[in-house]
Amino acid sequence: MKVSREQMVENRRRILDVASRLFREKGFDAVSVSEVMKAAGLTHGGFYGHFNSKDDLVAETVGYVLSNDTVGGRDLHAYLDFYLSPGHRDNAADGCPTAGLAADIRHQTPAVRAAMTAGIRSQIERGMEALADIDPADRRRVAIGSWAAMVGAVILARAIDDKALSDEILEQTRAWIEAATGSASAR
Repeated sequence: MKVSREQMVENRRRILDVASRLFREKGFDAVSVSEVMKAAGLTHGGFYGHFNSKDDLVAETVGYVLSNDTVGGRDLHAYLDFYLSPGHRDNAADGCPTAGLAADIRHQTPAVRAAMTAGIRSQIERGMEALADIDPADRRRVAIGSWAAMVGAVILARAIDDKALSDEILEQTRAWIEAATGSASAR
């Protein structure tokens, strides 16, 4: 049965959505092509009409999920509210791909690393736009430091079994970023 061009586009989007959730939840190595296709409601054989290999799927998924990460827009407070929350910490499958996948990215293909690089550049630019009130000479440094602190906080908060310490890591990172950006008084 021939599938329309529109259905092919929709199937590909569904595969990328499912793969991004599964990869963030379980990691790249723990997810099979069969598992992705089954979760997408498609047959394993249909995979090769969309991707050349699992490595191709991983690279495209990383690029896809990073380019669609728009939580908080350019509002620093909205982004901090979401990003450094227990809800985000506890839901890796729907959470930040950088925090969920960064440690595994270094073991992936150059195409996957390039997709992550582009995504991180985009986050830095987005951070710089959200920090418009900061001296332009300091804006990039503050954006990079804040983004690195946020990602690191979520990684650490997810890694430990002490909920109180995990919550404290998120809260104190937020307080540190607000102090560094001068935005605590704007709330």
